[in-house]
Amino acid sequence: MSNRTTMTEFLLLGFSEVRELQILHFVVFLVIYLAALVGNLLIFMVIVFDHKLHTPMYFFLMNLSIVDLGSISVTVPKSMANSLMNTKSISYAGCVTQVFFLLFLLVADYSLLIVMAYDRYVAICQPLHYETMMNSRACVQMAAGAWISGILYSVLHTGNTFALTFCRGNMVDQFFCEIPRLLKLTCSDSYMSEVGVLDFSICLVLGCFIFIIVSYVQIFKSVLGIPSEQGRHKAFSTCLPHLTVVSLLVCTGVFAYLKPTSSSSSALDLVLAVLYSVLQPIMNPVIYSMRNKEIKAALRRLTGCR
Repeated sequence: MSNRTTMTEFLLLGFSEVRELQILHFVVFLVIYLAALVGNLLIFMVIVFDHKLHTPMYFFLMNLSIVDLGSISVTVPKSMANSLMNTKSISYAGCVTQVFFLLFLLVADYSLLIVMAYDRYVAICQPLHYETMMNSRACVQMAAGAWISGILYSVLHTGNTFALTFCRGNMVDQFFCEIPRLLKLTCSDSYMSEVGVLDFSICLVLGCFIFIIVSYVQIFKSVLGIPSEQGRHKAFSTCLPHLTVVSLLVCTGVFAYLKPTSSSSSALDLVLAVLYSVLQPIMNPVIYSMRNKEIKAALRRLTGCR
């Protein structure tokens, strides 16, 4: 396959060539996928049908559940199908679709996490202004901004990547189409423009992460000043899980896209990709539901269980 115009498919790296391990990979990913679907759908339904949860924090959490449902559905089903059918192929159009939707949903995910950090900051550090600053119109605008930023970012990177010429084979060293792995297949000098955009994006992500850290420093200072032990526990129980989710997404995603592709092992690439694209969507419902009494109480009311 000499260039982009004749490229009809890519070959994705599998987790193993051994048939038994391929079946094991299918089963493991199937369990993870079903758990993510059930967990995120439960959170979505609980928030929609329980009027006590119609608050800004849970509105953003509902959006986050939708994003997680989409992001894990972009990569995992195709990987499971390839393992089950003992194949590696993905069409050129399928690869473009994966890149577009994965970037779109990951950026929307990160943007929503930033908005949720701001929501917690206002709720704890400026409680008297919370109703005014986080009114329904402002929440809808912030959520819409998160979705739109994901679309714009994805269009930019997808267009840059697939405008390049692919002439170094069609084997992608990943279980889905990932931009750093695709750039290894190009032989066009213009690929440096996409590398530059990626570097700028990573700097922007790190800048936003610093903003989140600074916000949480202010939050923890305010929390430590709360006289009620129960109030401090409630504040920490909502903030610490959120900070954990943000840190996992940023650390794994940035490291996967920042490190030189030539100096990394395929095993490390696979682990990082699983962490930010597969485990992240399943961790969100676990973290936000297991440590959230309001979610658990609403779930009991929805199911009728004590």
